[in-house]
Amino acid sequence: MSEHQAKLYASRTNIFPRSVKGVFRNIKTAILVLAYGIYFLLPWLRWERENGPSQAVLFDLVGRKFYLFDLVVHPQDIFWLAGILIIFAYLLFFVTGLAGRVFCGYFCFQTLWTDVFIYIEYWVQGERPARIRLAKQNWNLEKIRKLSITHLLWLMVAFSTGMTFVLYWGDAPSLLVDFMRGEAPFAAYATAFFLTATTYVMAGIAREQVCTYMCPYSRFQSVMFDKDTLIVSYDALRGEAREGRHKLGAGCKTEEERAQQGYGDCIDCGYCVQVCPTGIDIRNGLQIQCVSCALCIDACNTIMDSMGWRRGLVGYTSEQAQKGKAKPRLIRPKVLGYASVLVLAIGLLVWSIRQQAPFDLSVSQVRQPIFVRLSDGRVQNSYEIKINNKMSRPIELSFSLQGLEGAELDMGAFEQIRLEPQQRLRLTGRVKMHPSGLARQNQSFVIVAAPQSAELPTLQYSSAFYAPKS
Repeated sequence: MSEHQAKLYASRTNIFPRSVKGVFRNIKTAILVLAYGIYFLLPWLRWERENGPSQAVLFDLVGRKFYLFDLVVHPQDIFWLAGILIIFAYLLFFVTGLAGRVFCGYFCFQTLWTDVFIYIEYWVQGERPARIRLAKQNWNLEKIRKLSITHLLWLMVAFSTGMTFVLYWGDAPSLLVDFMRGEAPFAAYATAFFLTATTYVMAGIAREQVCTYMCPYSRFQSVMFDKDTLIVSYDALRGEAREGRHKLGAGCKTEEERAQQGYGDCIDCGYCVQVCPTGIDIRNGLQIQCVSCALCIDACNTIMDSMGWRRGLVGYTSEQAQKGKAKPRLIRPKVLGYASVLVLAIGLLVWSIRQQAPFDLSVSQVRQPIFVRLSDGRVQNSYEIKINNKMSRPIELSFSLQGLEGAELDMGAFEQIRLEPQQRLRLTGRVKMHPSGLARQNQSFVIVAAPQSAELPTLQYSSAFYAPKS
């Protein structure tokens, strides 16, 4: 490659984020503790049910049921997943339209796990200068010991992440024992290993590379931004003034002295750069690597407080406010549109869950053969009837026909069906009728499933009866 040829990509520079205290750091820590508490403790939360497992959240693939506290999700309810995905998508659009990439900075799994891995680095290796010295020094016992402890703790966190995910798919106490004994299903080991490896690599080694190069959200986020979207910004007018930023020095320590010489309030301490998990300089403007964690705001405010100066040199603002045109507008058509769709999607999902039928009925015609002529001259069609009791108590059903005068429904030995709680049943029903009673070759009718309890609704399923041409 020629010396003058442009490089296709920049060499990676190791980033050693510095710790910082402040409002946004406290918010991030609170969300981190809450998210970790929910994720790691939820599989161990017990939940008493009349029938079913006693685990609060359990994804039972073998039994084809998802248990979410008092809600039991069956395969027929999988469309709820589409509703949840729509809600999450529009919630992301709504939040991004208001305050930029706050999801990335506070709620993204990559951010949460990276924060913990950085904290482990800080706990084992020390503050930013100590970590930089350790990275640069030659290999010795101290470097081997500290790096070994760091990576060991990373692997422990990564393994606990993968193992916890596995525990959501079976009874947590027994599955953990089977896992440690080597008696768990192969899928449990494969999943735990995969998540351990990916967590270790993404949060421990790749880190900001994931946000910069792998995450698609950073590429299309600008579509959801507008001139009123709140973003983390540097007040260049205040920070640079006429002569630009300048470090503290003789005759340049107070705001009055700096104003007289034309210098801004930025003392070029670099603290905002040092705390950034992606290593950018917010003073260069909004960049694709910025995840809106707002730690640079805490860093700058800390310096301003120590100087006795006004806060807000780095803060949340909008493009309109930066130009001095107007204050950010939170209520605007795009945000209202996102909010409307979000509220509608949540309302429909809640309504669908509350209107969930206590049992499901589906009927499909057996088409090989589509009809059979009996010895008494009647024609018989066969149907596969599937019933799923979603309740935590048994149910008794009786079946009948509507819309086929003179037809007989033969359920074999099952004149009345009893389903135990959460039981699924597949039956064969035969409809027999003389073709002379049909107005046409194929005629629609309804199979009715009526519960013995008057509290439960009667379900109907439409199908068709076929007969040969006369």
